[in-house]
Formats: sequence, C-alpha cells, structure tokens
Amino acid sequence: MLDAQTARNQLQETGLYLMQFGLAWGNAGNISARTGEDTYMISASGTFLGELADDELVECRFDGSRVDPAAKKPSKELPMHRAVYESRPDIGAVLHASPFYSTMFACSNAEIPSDLFVETMYYLERVARVPYCHPGSGDLGEAVRRKAKEANVLLLENHGVLVYDTSVKEARMALQTLETACRMWVVSRSSGIELNRLSAPVVDDFLERSGYRPRRRWGE
Repeated sequence: MLDAQTARNQLQETGLYLMQFGLAWGNAGNISARTGEDTYMISASGTFLGELADDELVECRFDGSRVDPAAKKPSKELPMHRAVYESRPDIGAVLHASPFYSTMFACSNAEIPSDLFVETMYYLERVARVPYCHPGSGDLGEAVRRKAKEANVLLLENHGVLVYDTSVKEARMALQTLETACRMWVVSRSSGIELNRLSAPVVDDFLERSGYRPRRRWGE
C-alpha cells in the first residue's frame, strides 16, 4: 500500500508512460492507486495523463468524498475504480485507457489470445467482458463490480479497457501486454501469418510449475 506522495509520483510516471507508448491519447483515460484500506489516489476530471500536475491527482475515500475537500473534481469514472478496490483488497492500482488494438477487441466479439507467449499466459490468463454502459455512470460501476473478481483485465464493450493489479508497475505491464497481444493478433491476420497457439495443458503446466510467478488464485 502506498503513501499519498508515492502514489502521486508513480501515477505521474505511469501517465507519461501510457502516452509515450501509445496506450492512452488526448484526455481519455484515468488511473488510480490505493493509498489506504478505504482511500485511493485518482486522476482528476479532464486531465492529460502525460502531464499530470500534483493537484491533478485527487485522494478519495470509498464513500466518494475527497480527503481534501478543496481538491479538484476526481475523474467521472470514479465508480468503477472504487468498485474494483472494494471488491478486491489485493488490488493496488487500476488503469483505464483506450489503446487502439485493445479497444478494437472491446468493440468486437474477438477473443483475446492469452496462449501465445509467457507474458500473455500470466497477465491475460483471465479476461472478462463488461457490457456497454455509459462512461462514468453508476451502472458501469456496478457492471465492473460484478466482474471484478473474475479477471484482472476487463474489456469494456465499445468503450476501452480496465486493467488492475497488485501494484502500479504490474498493472502497467499487464496493460502493455494486452495491447501487444492484440496488435500481434491483428497484424498476423492482416499479413496472412498464422500464429501457433500453445495448448491448454501446456498453458496450465506453465502457470502451475514454471516458477515465473505464483499462479493467481481467483476469487480467494
């Protein structure tokens, strides 16, 4: 769990990272990090993630109030960030963005390829879909809450993606892995290159026995 200043610093670095690697654009997207049992730091409404000033990161309580009442208005997507933190005590950071290829998958019925290489097997072991709800709505927050324990990657249909993990760094790597896998799949199809996918037993054996990272125990 991060103190407020560390969370602010890591989110500023992450916002810049997302812009530099094409994982976010314009003023789309919002990011957050847990700062306490019932508090988290989230980007303010209408901010540019690549240049987040100190006052553009707002610490909020789970009840929706701001720790500093004079702070800027938090992102309108606060309901879905809060839903993840409340449902998953193990989660330390939530990233919402609309990367090109990942969002293409979110706007289609295409399956996310999680059986291509080491990182996809680990970070994309479980991906869930959330039916379209208007951005920032309470309905979207509740839809995310219903799926939060099923996966660490959610495709928000016709909207974008929501990625969350134990730390800001892990969430960032998961988001980049997601976008890379989606891009690889699209490019391979358009170029006529058939990708060889690993079998389910091989993937399961890797997750259980490779020692890469402990396998996630979903819903525990």
